Amino acid sequence: MSKSMKGIPTEEKVNLVEKYLKGEISRAYAAKEANVDPGTIALWVRLYEADGPTALMDQKQNKKYSTELKLKAVTEYLSGVGSQSTICKKYHIRSRDQLHQWLKVYNSHGTLKSTTGGSYMRKARNTNPEERLKIVQDCLTNNKNYGAIALKYRVSYQQVRNWVKRYEAMGSAGLEDRRGRRAGTLPGRTPEEELRDRIVQLEREKLDLQMENDLLKKVRDLERGRRHLL
Repeated sequence: MSKSMKGIPTEEKVNLVEKYLKGEISRAYAAKEANVDPGTIALWVRLYEADGPTALMDQKQNKKYSTELKLKAVTEYLSGVGSQSTICKKYHIRSRDQLHQWLKVYNSHGTLKSTTGGSYMRKARNTNPEERLKIVQDCLTNNKNYGAIALKYRVSYQQVRNWVKRYEAMGSAGLEDRRGRRAGTLPGRTPEEELRDRIVQLEREKLDLQMENDLLKKVRDLERGRRHLL
């Protein structure tokens, strides 16, 4: 049975992390020595690099985060600035689980409450069918990057995702305001919309094929270079 997080002396954590960072031991070896899983070692390393040895001390109370910090962390992650680990390290967030929870709240229009006072609630912005169509088309041409598109147009991740799904199923008609209308009463996509969607799909396939060809060319060049060295 592994030791509890709070049962491991801070000195032991620091010693293992410093040895790992110096390349003296592997993460797996450090995990075995501390009798924890490798993910815990990765967490210690991130905390140590962000806040130093004191970050590995037992926390007597939960760390407090302001609404502004939560909002910055969430929006930067959704806009592709960095991975969850990178964002956590930048803003000294102790756990990716905390960031993940903030993302869920933000994307569902919930309230990001501050543990130091204050709150932020993302309200659903009113949009018309023409604007939704523009957002959907932009999203489709950008590989369905829902987060970046949501930030660009000041709407939620979930809104963009739902609009794309409805557009793919019903075309422009799926972007109409459906409140008060029975299911099955909206028309399907027109031939013009299907043709436009097909063009967008072909453009994405062309780009993917070009990237694949470029990669194969690089592999062949490397193989030729190795043969010349033999």
